[in-house]
Amino acid sequence: MDATGNQTLANAADVFIGKPLAVLLLVLGGFVVRWLLHRLVDRLVAQAEEGTLPSRVSRMAFSKEGNQSTRAADALAQARRVQRAKTLGSLLKSIVTGIVVAIVGTMVLSEVGVNIAPIIASAGIVGVALGFGAQSLVKDFLSGIFMILEDQFGVGDIINVGEATGTVEAVTLRVTRLRSLDGTVWYVPNGQILRVGNLSQNWSRAVIDVGVAYDSDIDQAVDVLTLIGTELWEDEAWRELLIEQPEVTGVEGLGADSIDLRLMAKTAPLQNWKVARELRRRIKARFDAEGIEIPFAQRVVWHRQEGSDDGPATADGDEAAV
Repeated sequence: MDATGNQTLANAADVFIGKPLAVLLLVLGGFVVRWLLHRLVDRLVAQAEEGTLPSRVSRMAFSKEGNQSTRAADALAQARRVQRAKTLGSLLKSIVTGIVVAIVGTMVLSEVGVNIAPIIASAGIVGVALGFGAQSLVKDFLSGIFMILEDQFGVGDIINVGEATGTVEAVTLRVTRLRSLDGTVWYVPNGQILRVGNLSQNWSRAVIDVGVAYDSDIDQAVDVLTLIGTELWEDEAWRELLIEQPEVTGVEGLGADSIDLRLMAKTAPLQNWKVARELRRRIKARFDAEGIEIPFAQRVVWHRQEGSDDGPATADGDEAAV
């Protein structure tokens, strides 16, 4: 207008040059902002993959012996941490992209002359409707985000979520898929998981309660259990599955038929059942060799002679144990 003094030419220049240029600048600005935010997310993901100081201290504590099982557990923890960080990074990038596209798109519509007030109002109404109508879905997604963020469990873990117990086959933001021991596949919405017990995170523990007869020498039985734990710890074939030397805690209970002794062994993840089976086998063989009785249920039965009014007696007048 200043150069030509022609209003029509000025209007045409605004339509064919000004608005397209403004739209182009908005789009380019949106791409730049998105790229910068994605770079920030990538840096956060890289820091999350490295782990925090407590996790490194924990790994050092569990790797005092430096055996193969602890190194494998450390590698598994590192892989899970990388997977968790990348999943959260992908989610954050998707959220950033959606927000940038929504803002730039609204600004572009406003630039070309579209009244965006009804669009914003409609978006608010739709958001409220979705908030009320999809509460369970939103709850599932939020729960899934925090489960991944906090590393409550991952693929390959054995978990207990109440009625369902099994190996985790898949974890998404909405649902967790488990496979139980009998092969049943459970699909559990993340929002319905009120508690979760992870049986395989970091390390496991084999707990064995052994009953001995009341007339057994308790000190001898404790010494034998300690020796069995030491032999297993020194066995190269089993040392790779153990994190610490098995420990005998002593008398754990006085039952109706036996005195219960407890033997515990800290193992690599998911190896506690295998170690427990081997310990039971060795305990049975060693107790038989040492003459230590593993009692079975016993009852005392009194027999009365027919027509006798005397006190309880057996056929021979003695107590009979059956």
